[in-house]
Amino acid sequence: MQHIKKIILNNLVNIPGWRTNRKIVVIESDDWGSIRMPSNVVFQNMFNAKIPVDKDLYSIYDSLESNDDLSALFDTLKKVKDKNNNNPVITANTIVGNPDFEKIKKSNFSNYYFETFNETLKRYPNHNKVFKLYEQGIEENIFRPQFHGREHLNTLQWMNELQSKNENLLLAFEHQMFGIPIKDTKRGNYMAAFDFDEESNLVAVQNTIVEGLKIFSNLFGYQSKTLIAPCYVWSNKMDSVLNKEGIKGYQGIRKQFVPNVNGKAYKKKYHYTGQPNALGQKYLVRNAFFEPTHFSKKDEIKEILERMRISFFWKKPLILSTHRINFIGSLNEKNRKINLQKFEILLKSIVKEFPDVEFMSSDKLLELMLNEND
Repeated sequence: MQHIKKIILNNLVNIPGWRTNRKIVVIESDDWGSIRMPSNVVFQNMFNAKIPVDKDLYSIYDSLESNDDLSALFDTLKKVKDKNNNNPVITANTIVGNPDFEKIKKSNFSNYYFETFNETLKRYPNHNKVFKLYEQGIEENIFRPQFHGREHLNTLQWMNELQSKNENLLLAFEHQMFGIPIKDTKRGNYMAAFDFDEESNLVAVQNTIVEGLKIFSNLFGYQSKTLIAPCYVWSNKMDSVLNKEGIKGYQGIRKQFVPNVNGKAYKKKYHYTGQPNALGQKYLVRNAFFEPTHFSKKDEIKEILERMRISFFWKKPLILSTHRINFIGSLNEKNRKINLQKFEILLKSIVKEFPDVEFMSSDKLLELMLNEND
């Protein structure tokens, strides 16, 4: 009965919106560029301090991508080609900055400072080729960065807690990290970067996004056309500012979590692929999920192929969501190895069942949608 309900729902969500006769597959992957757990030594220190990192998969497996992580991912992508002789391309939703812990500490926590993620890379072992690999991936059209945020952190909320002497956050700070489980917050952490509790903070949040978009252009040599809000939390009051900065499409899941002032729960808005807002910006809604680190016992490949058949039946692109955590091996190499094996099976299964499939990045899909509306 549950399976039938899921099939009905998967059909219903694919009915409205933009259609195409082409069999398009987009792979969107979030969190690239952001720090998470620096090392297994830090994990053990957090665990010994009674911080429940052992209950948080991101703390167990996720870390800033290394040379080996990107090389192994690229090798997997190059094993498969579509009908146009193109490899699968990862839309790498990238965080362009991380806190500058030393500067913040020197200011006695009175001011927030950040550094660009290519500076962060210099302090991690086995990360000296990462930015070059980004450039190689862009050149070979297998890794296409799009904007995910200046930081994957709500800097206003985080700094308030540090100034209030939150012991767990201060301990994490000493280990140059922020992404730990926190009780008594709306989300269980402070990682929803575009969230705000007071209307007066909206401008500050917008300013970080605008600055982040400029950094993105400087780093990669092109403007990001799409954006994915960290934790799917953002306000449409930002639309006009983002539109002026070149954002013409929003990646996401069906639900948008809208900030609600005075600490109230998020409002929810629902979207579908191709849906326009008042400014003509489009929504790109994910309709399949490859998250083997979270669901190791689930037959995700079977479910993704089922969702693909439904998407193509309704003449919709398959927009596959997968997070960086699935491809990271610096904390646990087995995580990367097993998941890349599954990913390779998935990609080969896609082209076997649908030989006329086309792989493309989110910004290319958006371009196609916008051009067909002209």
